[in-house]
Amino acid sequence: MHILTQRLSPQAKRLVNSESLLTLALVAEDRTRSRHRFMCAEGEEVNLQLQRGTVLREGDILADEHNQAIAKVIAKPEPVLTVTAKHPLDFLRAAYHLGNRHISLEIKENYLRLSPDSVLEDMILQLGLTVIKETQPFQPESGAYHHHHDH
Repeated sequence: MHILTQRLSPQAKRLVNSESLLTLALVAEDRTRSRHRFMCAEGEEVNLQLQRGTVLREGDILADEHNQAIAKVIAKPEPVLTVTAKHPLDFLRAAYHLGNRHISLEIKENYLRLSPDSVLEDMILQLGLTVIKETQPFQPESGAYHHHHDH
């Protein structure tokens, strides 16, 4: 079992041969766990012992205490609601109302994505937007006070 203690910097990531890495496919909630055991796609177990509060993102490279790159994080597809609108104002209104509920929300230019919730789905439909239930990678915003240095 590999013990992963750090996320490599963007500069260090460029030096890594990603073909030699294990694949750590995690849903959004699991990418918020800094201390947990997971099974990689290749069948190898890894133990995360990252700094508390670490939120992993698609493409992050995790390394052991010796700076040896071990695994690459990918966003595992999961059930989501994808919201689209015909008019920009409707889209902004939905983002506002969802944001007021402090839920995890992925915000893109042409869609919003959230975890399935029948109450929120009804609210969005009443606002006149379109909701599609699907299974997709979910990458919510990390929040106003969390900084990820890979943008």
